[in-house]
Amino acid sequence: MVRGSGIDDAARPTVYASDTEMDNGTPGRPGDGQPRVSRSWSGGGGRWLIWTLRAVLWVVLLIVGYRGITAIILNETPASRSGTSGTPAPASSGSAQFPSTLAEAYAIQFGAVYLNFSAATANQRAQELAAYLPSALSSANPQLGWDGSGDLRLQSEQVAGITVQDASHAVVTLLASVNGELMELGVPIYAANGGLVVSGEPAWLAAPAQASPPTPPTVTSDPTAQGQLSAQLPAFFQAYGSGDNATLNRFLAPGATVSGLGGALSYSSISNLYVPAGGSTRDIMATVVWQLSGVSGSGSAKLEMSYNLTVIDQGGKWYVQNIAASPQGQQAGSS
Repeated sequence: MVRGSGIDDAARPTVYASDTEMDNGTPGRPGDGQPRVSRSWSGGGGRWLIWTLRAVLWVVLLIVGYRGITAIILNETPASRSGTSGTPAPASSGSAQFPSTLAEAYAIQFGAVYLNFSAATANQRAQELAAYLPSALSSANPQLGWDGSGDLRLQSEQVAGITVQDASHAVVTLLASVNGELMELGVPIYAANGGLVVSGEPAWLAAPAQASPPTPPTVTSDPTAQGQLSAQLPAFFQAYGSGDNATLNRFLAPGATVSGLGGALSYSSISNLYVPAGGSTRDIMATVVWQLSGVSGSGSAKLEMSYNLTVIDQGGKWYVQNIAASPQGQQAGSS
């Protein structure tokens, strides 16, 4: 190896040569004894670094593209600049909804005025009706169709239903008892800007038709279970009517809860008892005669009522698991 020296070394190229390159040989060729100038690095040994950088770049691009696609599909929105979590604001309703609950209450108040009239109170009725009617209708028809004669008395009323036509129009149907007769009244209601008005004359409609339930089948009680329950149920109903919880709990199945009547009724008798055959758990029906407390007038008032009970047999003794109103009338059988 030959290296330049002296003060001119900085201006001279550095020359390296191996021992084999200094061998004697053809002048100007390797091995001719002349020093060989080293070649600059071609970069071929760094290809692994280039491929690594390319792979990292592709991974980054794939991640960015994936996040963008999922954001579009899932309709994600970035967090606001104020630092909120990005929770979307509630969507506004496309159209207003008719205020059904308010309209039903409004119709009841109107019905209390409309279904009461007499000649003696005609002027007062017209003034009260004006609060529910458009001014044009009230001026032209202050009694809203009544000719001023006769009497009508409202005993009771309640909402039977509502038919909504759009965001501003609906008809509220009232079920009412007037002059001792059941009827329905259709009241047209208009709603706008938070206000309500009866938009026209109501319609008197027929009361619901009376349905005819099927005749209960003829059945026979289990005589053994009926005899056992006939001996136990009077004490149960006595405690049930008086609200004596300590006594009542002695007749209840484990885990059962029954609230007494708190003395509103007094037990008189059981007029009918139906106990079907079956296993240790049975649904029975008892018709109880109650004596009403605090009823005005001479003598005692009695009222017969039917109950469904679920009872459980535990070693020959029956315990009540549940008591409720009976969906059927008295069933044929031994009492």
